[in-house]
Amino acid sequence: MKLSLLAVAAAAATAGVLTFAASPPTGDSAASAAQKAPEFTSIDRWFNSPPLQLEDLRGKVVLVDFWTYTCINCLNHLPYVKDWNEKYKDKGLVVVGVHTPEFAYEKSARNVQDAIDRLQIKHAVAQDNQYATWRAFGNQYWPAVYLIDKRGKIVYSHFGEGSYGATEKKIQALLAEQAPAAPSTGG
Repeated sequence: MKLSLLAVAAAAATAGVLTFAASPPTGDSAASAAQKAPEFTSIDRWFNSPPLQLEDLRGKVVLVDFWTYTCINCLNHLPYVKDWNEKYKDKGLVVVGVHTPEFAYEKSARNVQDAIDRLQIKHAVAQDNQYATWRAFGNQYWPAVYLIDKRGKIVYSHFGEGSYGATEKKIQALLAEQAPAAPSTGG
């Protein structure tokens, strides 16, 4: 009987690990399923930019990149994010790195600034020490990319490293879309 309970417990634990380790869904969202992007919430500090609000970025394509400076996957992913910023910033792309710490020492503004300088990050970085923006996006991963269209809807996401070609093609497609018409003010 003891052996049976151990076997059941081991099987349950294995299933739990496999469920937890399963890849999250990523990719394009159907236009009808796209949700409005939440605002940047309770940001502790902004680097390389004055405070940004997504509402003010309507008409632009926004790439939100959740990262932290000690995550090796984030560091492997960062050259692509920096490259997209350089290539497309003058074409309507706004890149916002949301630095959400994994460890207590990553909450230090000085440490984040040192990492930004060392890594030569030029795009806006929001310091999300309280995980408020992380939670608003329903995020669970480092790195995580969300693309927001010109209407303010999340239309694409990717979690972890990889899919750089697909992400860049989506950026290009979103930049090529017509900007939404300004609402009429009546009169």
